[in-house]
Amino acid sequence: MHPSIPTMKYLVTGGGGFIGSHLCRFFAARGDEVIVLDNFSTGKRENLEGVEIRLIEGDIRDFSCVSEAVLGVDTVFHQAALCSVARSVEDPRTTHDVNTTGTLNVFEASRKAGVRRVVFASSSSVYGDSASLPKEESMPTAPLSPYAISKLVGEHYAALYWRLFGLETVGLRYFNVFGPRQDPDSEYAAVIPKFLRGIRDQEEVQVFGDGSQTRDFTYIDNVVHANVAASTSPAAAGQVLNIACGERWSLLELLKRLESALQRDAAVVFRDRRVGDVKHSQASIEKAKQLLGYAPAIDFDEGIKRTAAEFLESSSTRAPAAIPPAPRVGGMA
Repeated sequence: MHPSIPTMKYLVTGGGGFIGSHLCRFFAARGDEVIVLDNFSTGKRENLEGVEIRLIEGDIRDFSCVSEAVLGVDTVFHQAALCSVARSVEDPRTTHDVNTTGTLNVFEASRKAGVRRVVFASSSSVYGDSASLPKEESMPTAPLSPYAISKLVGEHYAALYWRLFGLETVGLRYFNVFGPRQDPDSEYAAVIPKFLRGIRDQEEVQVFGDGSQTRDFTYIDNVVHANVAASTSPAAAGQVLNIACGERWSLLELLKRLESALQRDAAVVFRDRRVGDVKHSQASIEKAKQLLGYAPAIDFDEGIKRTAAEFLESSSTRAPAAIPPAPRVGGMA
């Protein structure tokens, strides 16, 4: 525990997921009380193995469940979502239900419970395919997928709850977060774990488009630090902020670095560009610097080295985590 920091009580929705589990580990290691709300539809119990938490297995679409989870909580870190553009194109209604209705439930339950602040995960996808780079928070939004729309609606609800009810909300627009414990096995897995698995197993590595598309890849530690800063900064209340490195790399450049890290060549197969994907993405992080004191501590190359090393060390399958079961609150799982 950090003696200079008072113990706090936090709720992490989607705490079994990639970003959520890293937040849980950070706060638990600091000695804070951590509650996790997750139905494990995409998150994994093993991501929380060895972490001291209170687990509520439930669904953010269930308002009574969310209302129980936020009781006595100082800050909510709302990470639960269906995070795939492709999935949202295939099934817009479910993406809407989870990402939009679920987020509204979190805001409303937090308001009623007297939660001080909600830091929630938004997405760079709200910018759409504008040719203007880097993306600044003041730019017009132009979502290209149901997923992107769901995140933008969440931002509007957040602004409304801040103005109308005084609930402190901070939206963080993540740009292609990567790092250890990111699932490579899902049909909708992010590009870096999918590439790592394909190179390691000498399988086809599929690139949708010509590989020239660029992304602002952001190592997970930077995102954790941004969330921590967003939970305390007085100036951040009611704001939406880009969280990234402020640089961009093409998928082909990414592949070269992963090949070097794994010391294997990739068997690349090019596919048609996917519906809803943007061509280029790069963030301006000036606003986050000003309001949060944010600066990426881990750069792209170092992040790739750490991620590849962990990927090689970890087993592709892990036993279920030994987390003591908690009473189900509110029902849906």
